[in-house]
Amino acid sequence: MAVNRQKLKLLYLMRMLEEETDAEQGLTMAQILERLEAQGITAERKGIYRDIEALREFGLDVRTYQRAPVEYALERRDFAFHELLLLVDAVQSSRFLTQRKSDALVAGVKRLATKRQRKLLDKRVHVEGRIKMQNESVFYSVDRIQEALAGKRKISFTYFKYDAEKRKKLQHDGRRYVETPVQLVYSEGYYYLVVFNEKHDGFANYRVDRMDRIEVLDEPAAKNERIATFDPCELESRAFGMYAGEPVPMTLLVDESVMGAVIDRFGKDVESLPAGEGRARVYAVVMKSPVLFGWLAQFGDRLRIEKPASLAAEYRDYLAGIVASYGE
Repeated sequence: MAVNRQKLKLLYLMRMLEEETDAEQGLTMAQILERLEAQGITAERKGIYRDIEALREFGLDVRTYQRAPVEYALERRDFAFHELLLLVDAVQSSRFLTQRKSDALVAGVKRLATKRQRKLLDKRVHVEGRIKMQNESVFYSVDRIQEALAGKRKISFTYFKYDAEKRKKLQHDGRRYVETPVQLVYSEGYYYLVVFNEKHDGFANYRVDRMDRIEVLDEPAAKNERIATFDPCELESRAFGMYAGEPVPMTLLVDESVMGAVIDRFGKDVESLPAGEGRARVYAVVMKSPVLFGWLAQFGDRLRIEKPASLAAEYRDYLAGIVASYGE
């Protein structure tokens, strides 16, 4: 049955205001009437005035701008333009997303903008060293993990790394892992799953893009006080590269030239005290790992482990091993 197009007038008016207007650019009454006529809808100025008032009553922030000629525009939106720009930049710079998924998400964000703003959003962000994922299987893995977390069920999966010829090499002799999922964590461009392993009575982390053939089991997830009180923020502040390990209180002697990098890593509230000569002592709890040592090494002698002596010795041996690998 044909629809009386006159009844669609208010909807077309709302859509044109949403798609074509913002605080900087509106539509004149003549332009509104012209666009409605192109849709086969006849209208007069008095009727449009009433329609605009109806949209305002409905909750749309339609403004009247006293320009020459007068313009009408939808000013307040769910997202300001700079917020949409941030969303597009974040999506395009994410190495976690495949190019196809990145393009699809950007297209969705652009639909929240006006036509004029879409052209400004239609750009690519250059991120030095960005490498996009090659497949989207990780999204399905995340779905299965979320299903297990919601249902409080264990999961099973295989886990792989890459050999020297870039081939997948199954860990655990190819046997399936059976774990209690605790928390999904997004860190440094990757999803990680924190699990509780009952056999070892502790937590472990797995990169989701290296988990394969994930199954949600009927077996209920393990329950204990440690799982119930797990704090992902604490893990992220202590773990480098999401390497799990025993927490170690560490004292660093930090040159002020690298204090910004230390704050970037541990946060503005990290405990520190002036140590004289443009240096500070920084106190933090970390998890010992090769990634921690690698992070320390980039600062050379401008950042030094003071305590504990055992951690400083291990770091020294780590550096000595690297030097030795290069020979004389």
